[in-house]
Amino acid sequence: MVESLWTHLTPLLLSLLFTLKITLISFLLSIVIGTAIAFILVQNRFVETALFPYIVFLQVTPIVAIAPLIIIWGKDATLSLVVCSTLMAVFPIISNTTQGLRSVSPGLLSYFRLNHASRLQTLVRLRIPSALPYFFGALRISSGLSLIGAVVAEFVAGTGGTNTGLAYQILQAGYQLDIPLMFAALLLISLAGIALFGVMSWCRSGRSAHGMKAKRCNLTNVLMINR
Repeated sequence: MVESLWTHLTPLLLSLLFTLKITLISFLLSIVIGTAIAFILVQNRFVETALFPYIVFLQVTPIVAIAPLIIIWGKDATLSLVVCSTLMAVFPIISNTTQGLRSVSPGLLSYFRLNHASRLQTLVRLRIPSALPYFFGALRISSGLSLIGAVVAEFVAGTGGTNTGLAYQILQAGYQLDIPLMFAALLLISLAGIALFGVMSWCRSGRSAHGMKAKRCNLTNVLMINR
């Protein structure tokens, strides 16, 4: 496997970069979309009741089942891969962030309402600080899912050319019965997943101190409401 990795190092690294590009783009999109949806859901119970079943439906539907449709309908292969990966990674962001935004202290929430704080003030000064630990926990899950979604979508697409990911390298190695090359590509995927998990874990541990400060920040924000 090591010999095969060294022999095919250049195409494998190019494929790794392409897979990581799809992963990072979809990860960032899932953060933006998931956070925006969570903010909308937490502001209106009716909207949450109406939309959440569809969100759950998209999550429980296997990406392998809907990826062919997305790839067929999409005119651009890269865009289709990003859409598939984003659909797989966005649900933890929505779920955890919504839970975090609702995890505020009832006493503090009542105090904000008593002082006629606007929804924006309550969101910025109370809900967001309380949701940060949940949000960073979701990032650790979503980063891995975005990589899995990218690889699965590449398997379904199975396209060659210059823009090919590691899944295509595995497929080609399988067709040629090149087992060492398959394991070499699989090793790079695993290392990429471990790296993403490590970075997100580091971000979460770095924010744990911020999470402890969030409670004190909430109390400070309460005092600022009357100003």
